[in-house]
Amino acid sequence: TLPGFTDADLLDRLLALPPEARDGLDFGVIGFDRSTQVVQYNAYESRAARLEPARVLGKHLFIEVAPCMNNHLVAQRFEAAGLEGRALDETVPYVLTFRMRPTPVQLRLLARPGEAVSYVLVQRPQDAP
Repeated sequence: TLPGFTDADLLDRLLALPPEARDGLDFGVIGFDRSTQVVQYNAYESRAARLEPARVLGKHLFIEVAPCMNNHLVAQRFEAAGLEGRALDETVPYVLTFRMRPTPVQLRLLARPGEAVSYVLVQRPQDAP
């Protein structure tokens, strides 16, 4: 079965999922590398944000793709966790504003020291269980 947005072991499960399986998830998945370049972008997020993967993959997440997340609530949490060498698993209520009307969502921020990919996961209200 596919992992859910609130699963305790979600980071491990996402890291093990092949790209086609991530496309079957019912929430947005944005995976980025240590330089914050987007390396994973699932079909759900592509449809919801109306951005084709070709326009997102390889781009700087917090500058080119989602500048509305370049703040203390999102980008700086990843930065602080990295500097402190600690894992990050936080869910925060958020309002997306870039390229769309304000959209309330839940973001789940996932990172672990030593992992090549960190994640911003996006759950929209209509997708919540």
